[in-house]
Amino acid sequence: MDSAVEHPLTARVPLKPGRWYWRDLIATLDPVADAAEIHRITSTYEFPWDYQRALELALYRTYCIPSVSAVLEEAGNFRDHPQKRYDDTALLMVELVEHGYDSPRGKEALRVINRQHARYDITNDDMLYVLSTFIYEPLEWIDANGWRRLHPNERLAAFHFYRGVGQRMKIADIPEDIGEFRRWRDDYEARTMRYAPSNELIGTYTLDLMCSWYPEAARPVVRRVVQSLIDDDMTRAFGFPWQPSALRKAAYGALRARSKVVRWMPVRRHELGSRGTENRTYPGYPEGYRPADLGACPIQPRDRMGACPVAHGAPGEAVA
Repeated sequence: MDSAVEHPLTARVPLKPGRWYWRDLIATLDPVADAAEIHRITSTYEFPWDYQRALELALYRTYCIPSVSAVLEEAGNFRDHPQKRYDDTALLMVELVEHGYDSPRGKEALRVINRQHARYDITNDDMLYVLSTFIYEPLEWIDANGWRRLHPNERLAAFHFYRGVGQRMKIADIPEDIGEFRRWRDDYEARTMRYAPSNELIGTYTLDLMCSWYPEAARPVVRRVVQSLIDDDMTRAFGFPWQPSALRKAAYGALRARSKVVRWMPVRRHELGSRGTENRTYPGYPEGYRPADLGACPIQPRDRMGACPVAHGAPGEAVA
């Protein structure tokens, strides 16, 4: 698509924009009517690295709910194809952010997401909880560790954007107020977040995957750093070993030191959307791919000629 037509607000950036250019633009927009555009600017121009890390932790948090981790254990994707499972989720979400959930690619991504979820018995409350983590984890991460605090419009836009996603996923009883939804999430965690063997299993599969992205010699350090970044409730729910408070302070200190450097960097002129997502399963994405190619059972759209570019197993063979 022509980005100048699809996203006119970000098509032209002044020759010498100030460091607060995007924040000042966001301040002029409506956090309800312009929620998708505000959220796209925040997550792909202002805080692309922070949003990716925060959403990783958001998904990690959902594995602390036994009913969620039990479904994931049953599916077997984390055990058999963890990298593909990770890449599918990241790319489907970035498709929604980059193009909007009512665009052709966004609608296709939602069809894939809904098709995957329909294969399992997932309660509405669990779906609602997962949706809530996509809102609040990045907001809290950025306010604590980002190079600047979020503008109120950015916070409200994230809420309304993901509320729109949830409505299109047919999730029921989504609160209409950002504070009300946060209170619901906290109450749900208080009632359901506890240790279960399936939590530990899925948490360990995911932790092993994160460690695999680094040289073997660095993996023990990476493991401890990741475990130091999760809070006490998550540590208990996973059954992970407690990490020294000094390590936790050092890990968060490193994040804040990075943000102090980012604060002095030039304004980003091009979004880091699907092309900037760190995926290892779909080389060159999105070139040659569509959202329908993602997920455990890729969809074959009627308007596409030829074979799916993703290699799949033989007939009858399980594919994660």
